[in-house]
Amino acid sequence: MKLSFLFGIIALFYTNQLVAQCCSGGSGSPIAGGTSQGVLLENQLELNTNLQFIQSENFYTGSKRDTANKYFDQYRSLYQYFRVAYGLTPDLTMSVEGGNYFYKEEVGLDADPERTYNSRGFGDLILFPRYRVLNYCTGNVTNEITLGLGYKIPIGSYNDSTMRTEPFSGENYYVTNPQSVQMSSGAQDFIFYTFLYRGYPVKKFRVFANMIYVKKGWNPLGEKLGDFASIGIFAGKTFFKSLGTTIQLRYEMVNKMQLNENILLYAYPSYDPEATGYKKVFVSPQVSYSIDNFSFYGAADIPVYQYLTKTQVGTQYQFTVGLSYKLLAFRNKKAETGDYYCPMHPEVRSVVKTKCHTCGMDLIKEK
Repeated sequence: MKLSFLFGIIALFYTNQLVAQCCSGGSGSPIAGGTSQGVLLENQLELNTNLQFIQSENFYTGSKRDTANKYFDQYRSLYQYFRVAYGLTPDLTMSVEGGNYFYKEEVGLDADPERTYNSRGFGDLILFPRYRVLNYCTGNVTNEITLGLGYKIPIGSYNDSTMRTEPFSGENYYVTNPQSVQMSSGAQDFIFYTFLYRGYPVKKFRVFANMIYVKKGWNPLGEKLGDFASIGIFAGKTFFKSLGTTIQLRYEMVNKMQLNENILLYAYPSYDPEATGYKKVFVSPQVSYSIDNFSFYGAADIPVYQYLTKTQVGTQYQFTVGLSYKLLAFRNKKAETGDYYCPMHPEVRSVVKTKCHTCGMDLIKEK
């Protein structure tokens, strides 16, 4: 059953780096792709990458569309995210995550080049260990609770500037880009993560939830983007042993950003700190296909409710496609022997194709 797509995970993600907050820039979760994940098998290695496209021309004041107070024409970004994860023990997985922006762009009103800002480059690096505190399996039901604590290291630039030319003197000068197109907030953040899973291997059906809280830090410019919180509920079904489908309902909230008043005495920002923070609800259909050790996946985040503090650009289009590859770096052969093994419990082996007596999954033939 291809590990039931590792609990149906790799196709299950709530997209990060949500469409930027007007003027002050984006908050959101720093994790992209596969955030609804438990732990890997012991000695299992996962290589995962996904490409995320975000674009919006819609502004909101509160929960209402606002066409009269647009501050720019369009916001868009294209981001490639990478994750390398390894199962250190049956209950502990460590991953290193990060990504690269092909572009982050804020197009000025009427495509005004003097009010258009863009940047590109590497984002932040995330160290993300996860530990499974509960794993209860029977032939019909699998239950799991996993906790994670991540740490974000700001390696991306957070004070990018755009060069302008003074039309009369011809001299060049630099304007600091708004937070919406920065590669990083420039702060060190902590990520608190909870994953709850209940699967029915025989029926190839699963329900699960994740909760994420990102505690934002202060950057050297005296800025602190609002803390992020998210709760997602998932239901998934596997068809034909290789096709996974999932529907997700997700609630997200970002607090207003804070500014260091002492720094503001000397340098006031070129954006409105009050035009930050939001509450949103998404419905996300997701699909994945598995062949051998590869999983291909795609998802779309559809906003069904948005409340944005003051006037800000909201969510319009968000798509993600990706690829995951998993392999057992080392395979432990314990008391049981045979050519068939359980992908969830590799120590369970048999000389004939049957079901795992621990979790009920189909044994697969060793290559």
